[in-house]
Amino acid sequence: MSRVVRFHQTGGPEVLQIADEQVAAPGKGEVQIKVHAIGLNRAEVMFRNGQYLEAPQLPARLGYEAAGTIAGVGEDVTEFQIGDAVSTVPAFSQNQYGVCGELANVPAFAVVKHPPSLSWPEASAIWMQYMTAYGALVEFADTKVGEFVLIPAASSSVGVAAIQIANMLGAIPIALTRHSNKRQALLDEGAKHVIATEEQDLVAEVNRITSNKGVRVVFDPVAGPTIIKLAEATAQSGIIFQYGALSTEPTPLPLFSVLAKQLTIRGYTLFEISTHPERMARAKAFIVQGLTEGKLKPLVAKTFPLAQIVEAHRYMESNQQIGKIVVTV
Repeated sequence: MSRVVRFHQTGGPEVLQIADEQVAAPGKGEVQIKVHAIGLNRAEVMFRNGQYLEAPQLPARLGYEAAGTIAGVGEDVTEFQIGDAVSTVPAFSQNQYGVCGELANVPAFAVVKHPPSLSWPEASAIWMQYMTAYGALVEFADTKVGEFVLIPAASSSVGVAAIQIANMLGAIPIALTRHSNKRQALLDEGAKHVIATEEQDLVAEVNRITSNKGVRVVFDPVAGPTIIKLAEATAQSGIIFQYGALSTEPTPLPLFSVLAKQLTIRGYTLFEISTHPERMARAKAFIVQGLTEGKLKPLVAKTFPLAQIVEAHRYMESNQQIGKIVVTV
């Protein structure tokens, strides 16, 4: 028997329940992981709310990211052995697999042997954030040395990852946050500039920082009305990666900026990388190299025990954190 987190209806954090269930042996092409830490993501919050890319099949499990040791190996799996320390890549549907619990079966292709220098909480805070940022900034934008990258919601785990990857590429990360109370923490994480959008003029500050050239790459998980200002701050022929929809307000098309500057607004998700074998291999190599060299360093904001999964989700929705919220098992 294993403790497993499930929800029987969509809604707030209170719908999450911990149940004792029998976990089946891993199937063909799968491994079973004894979970030590679970990284939380906005994707799980949206899945739990019924506002994600896929609707939950109730009663539903959830969870994309976990770190732990291999407890079982299914048929046709040769690259892992019992006892290996591994972490999971979000390369599967939460309706098929969910890692939030003591034991989890996952497809072997979504498992990586992470650098041994990482703690369990750090190892559970790798793949969603770094692979999401990698895909946009490296694989598709091909960000160059000296280019400006604008990063809304920069205090999120993906935002911090984008700051680190931009620095790794020699680019100049400009972090956006609503209030200046997170300014120093973002500077400490490597942001070269920080704009507090509810206290400063976003467009004027970007123009000041870039000498009125604007930024070529915008990496935005929020959408909503602010996309108008993001487009105004984008350089000629720039690209806005829209990888989330955190705003509850409608998202207008910034038509005049798009036409005048020939902008690209591109929908993007991590799955463009994690379900594409060649891109996935490049992403793994880039991220493992960055972790090994210390250029990428997962930032754990706060940890909660599994028994406090509801409180962990509440804390995520409070938006207090800088970095990753982790649940320990």
